[in-house]
Parts: sequence; structure tokens; C-alpha cells
Amino acid sequence: MRIPPRVKICCMQSPEEANLAIACGASAVGLVSSMPSGPGVISEDAIASIAATVPPPIATFLLTSQQSAETLIAQQHRCRTNTLQLCDHLPATIYPRLRSALPGIALVQVVHVTGPESLDYAVGVAEHVDALLLDSGNPALAIKELGGTGRTHDWALSRRIRDAIDIPLFLAGGLSAANVAEAIAVVDPFGLDICSGVRTNGMLDAIKLREFFAACCGGAI
Repeated sequence: MRIPPRVKICCMQSPEEANLAIACGASAVGLVSSMPSGPGVISEDAIASIAATVPPPIATFLLTSQQSAETLIAQQHRCRTNTLQLCDHLPATIYPRLRSALPGIALVQVVHVTGPESLDYAVGVAEHVDALLLDSGNPALAIKELGGTGRTHDWALSRRIRDAIDIPLFLAGGLSAANVAEAIAVVDPFGLDICSGVRTNGMLDAIKLREFFAACCGGAI
């Protein structure tokens, strides 16, 4: 029996939502800063307030679309999360600067699985970060999609990426209790990332959360 993947519940809106996610079994919570599109955006003050209530060892992910070392470092200092989820592509020269300026802060690079070229990008960037997160956005659009699309992507390609790297891999994009067992079986990810699949009318839904965690455990057998 495989160990069930760790689960990150994204798009936290309040300390109460974070507490609910953790009580149901979340290993990480996601806090969304300014994005060109997509759900769940809250102010940096709200991010800092929620992050301050989350106990260790739960990870607090700051989802950011910033693309310069200076703005990323300043944003982390304001928000005080323990993980940066880098939602857009970055120049390779930025990662060493983040490592130097933010010791102890984990770096998770999002890879939007749009086609075979995503495999090459994932392999190249994996050496710079602590984990990859595969999602279903499209940074090439005029208005970038950097997450929160509610769409699945090609899980077979995700599995190829997972097999080609030697760091943890999170799977995101259109997950729900109905499909997560299949996702686990196909991709075998280290972790899962979900937002809309455990919400009702935008609010975190305790019933959907429990159903999702039960399906994760069932899918790991």
C-alpha cells in the first residue's frame, strides 16, 4: 500500500478556512496574491494574517505571479509564508538570488502542462527548486492563466514529468473526489493541490473536503 499523497488546499480566504482545511487533513494551505486571472486572490495583509495562524509543520504557500527577484523577496517579507509558489516562468538567474535572500523558504515552481515542451521545461527547472507543481494554466495567453482554471490536463504527460525528475511533484488542475483516485493511480504524485473541487459557492465545504480526503486514501491502495 502506497502512502497517500500530501494535500494542499488552496485559495484560503480566512483563518477559519485554513483551520478547517488543516482539521480535515491538509498538509499545506495556499494563499493567492495578485494574479492576472483566476479565483481566490486576497490582500497581502490578509495573507500575512492567515499565515500567522497556521501552526508548524503545516506549509503556507504564497502563490505569486511576480517575476523579479526584488519583488519576490519583498513580497515574501511582507507575507511571511514558509513557501513561495512561483506561478509564472522565471529566468534561471533568479533562483540563486531567492535562495540567498530567503534562507529556509521553500521554492515550488509551477509548470503549466500545455504540451510536450512542458517536460523539457520541468526537467530544466527542477534543479533550481524544492518541488514542482503541475497545473493546467497557460502563461502564453494575452491574459495569463496561472492557475485556478478548474481544468484537468494530460495526466500521462504529468507522469512522464514525474518520472523524469527527482524532487517532489504536486498535481493540480480540476481535481475532485470523483477523479482523484484515477489521478493518483496515473501520476503517483507526492502531493495534490485543490481549490474549486472542495468549495460550494466559493466557500470551503467541509463535506467535500472529507469526501476528497477519503477518496485520496482509497486511491492510494
